Amino acid sequence: MYKGKKVVVVLPAYNAALTLEKTYAEIPFDLVDEVILCDDASRDNTSDLAHEIGINHVITHENNKGYGGNQKSLYNKALELGGDIIIMLHPDYQYTPKLIPAMVNIIGDELYPVVLGSRILGKGALQGGMPLYKYVANRALTLTQNLLVNYKLSEYHTGYRAFSREVLEHINFNQNSDDFVFDNEMLSQIIYAGFDIAEVTCPTKYFEEASSINFARSAKYGMGVLRVSLSHFAQRLGLARLRMYESPKS
Repeated sequence: MYKGKKVVVVLPAYNAALTLEKTYAEIPFDLVDEVILCDDASRDNTSDLAHEIGINHVITHENNKGYGGNQKSLYNKALELGGDIIIMLHPDYQYTPKLIPAMVNIIGDELYPVVLGSRILGKGALQGGMPLYKYVANRALTLTQNLLVNYKLSEYHTGYRAFSREVLEHINFNQNSDDFVFDNEMLSQIIYAGFDIAEVTCPTKYFEEASSINFARSAKYGMGVLRVSLSHFAQRLGLARLRMYESPKS
């Protein structure tokens, strides 16, 4: 707990057996109350290992639902368990769990309701192994998005994020894609709903065991990002009324 707020870490897992234990070992359990892992039909022993190392809440998808579908299961479970601060951490060790206290402090002290771990703040992205084409695409897409959604972030594409309960209850994330563009749709919804976003510098780690999508999937994701940004632009100007921007409570 942090100042009476329940802290939940969610782990979207797919073939994460090689890195899961290392990631889990660095979670600060003096702050974190619950850990939830969702195994999206892995081909390895991710679920079995999760139970072995002591993760109490393990969701196993019989069929692969995609990265977005994985997160939907996790966020719904985190809300069901009464989470007040929900942090998504990839179990492939690409993002360090050691930033969790900073994220918890920012949300728990009500400075910001959303925190992103940015790989672009500072100069560590390329030094940490981010492929050059991904870095260039990240910068180009982020510039375009900032203009279209009328916000300013250093990047929209990090998978390290933390949310207050209010944010997850207010945005219609279950309406989003089950694919990788889910992350971008969430940020679009958050910005449209008027929630402020903080960013903290996050070390970049690219290595063989870390998950990463290939060039073809990256290109598909990039097109999806542009679609989301244009949709946000149309919604913001009153040119469209899209269901994804409606509150689930409405």
